[in-house]
Amino acid sequence: MQQGLSNRRMSTAMPETQKIADSILDIQGLSLYYGSVQGLRNISMSIHRQKVTAFIGPSGCGKSTLIRCFNRMNDLIENVRVIGTILLEGEEINSLKMDVIQLRRRVGMVFQKSNPFPKSIYENVVYGLRLVGVRNKAILDETVERSLRGASLWDEVKDRLHHSALQLSGGQMQRLCIARAIAVNPEVILMDEPCSALDPIATGHVEDLIHELKRDYTVVIVTHNMQQAARVSDYTAFMYLGELIEYDETEKIFTAPDKKQTQDYITGRFG
Repeated sequence: MQQGLSNRRMSTAMPETQKIADSILDIQGLSLYYGSVQGLRNISMSIHRQKVTAFIGPSGCGKSTLIRCFNRMNDLIENVRVIGTILLEGEEINSLKMDVIQLRRRVGMVFQKSNPFPKSIYENVVYGLRLVGVRNKAILDETVERSLRGASLWDEVKDRLHHSALQLSGGQMQRLCIARAIAVNPEVILMDEPCSALDPIATGHVEDLIHELKRDYTVVIVTHNMQQAARVSDYTAFMYLGELIEYDETEKIFTAPDKKQTQDYITGRFG
C-alpha cells in the first residue's frame, strides 16, 4: 500500500510557534487531490487533546475526507495526492517512515455503518490485539471487559460474549465497534457519522458515550446533525467546498460565528 507513496506526498514542517499547547493533532497547509480534482483546500487547524471536535457542513464538503487524512485511510484510494503537514504528537504522519498499521492503532476509526466482524462479541473486541500477536488469555479477558465497559456495553452483553456480534441491535453493534477501537488504546478516535443509521434511543446512548470517552481519548466526529454537534462537542469546524470556513469553540460557532457563511449554514439558509 505504501508503494509509490513518495510520488503522492509532499510534507512541510510546521513551525513550533504555530502549534497549540494542548493539541494532539496539528494540521498546516493541507490540500488533497483526487487526480486533478481538488478535494481539500489549504486547511490549517489543531485538534485539542481530550476534547470532542465536530466537523459540520453540507454533503460533499470534505468532512470525511479530512478526518480520513488523520489515519491515512485515503491511502486506500487510487490517485490520491496529499500536500501539507499533519503532526500527531509532533510526528509527521505522512512521512515514509511512519508505520501505517501503528498509526491506525493510535488513531482509531468508527464508521457511519456499524461493521462488526462475523465473529463473536469477544473476538470482535480482541481482533486488534490478536493481529499483533497477543495470546495471553488474562490480557484478552481484561481488555474485553475494559473495552466493553468503556463503550457502555458490558452489562448488556457480559453473559453472551461468545455469541455472534451480528445478533446485536444496530446501536449495540455501533458501541461494539467503539469497543473494538478502544481495545488497542488509541490516542484519537475518529467517528464518521456514527449515529446516522441509529434510532433516537441508540443515538442517545452513543452521544452519552462520547461524553465519557473524552475523559481518556480525543474524539473527532463528523455529523450532518447540527443539534448533535452542539450537544456533544467542545469545538466545531464548519467546512464548505473543501475549505475550512470557521473553527472555534462550539458555543461561539453556534451563537456568534465570525463568518456569514457559518451563520447562514447553522440558521438553515443553505445546506
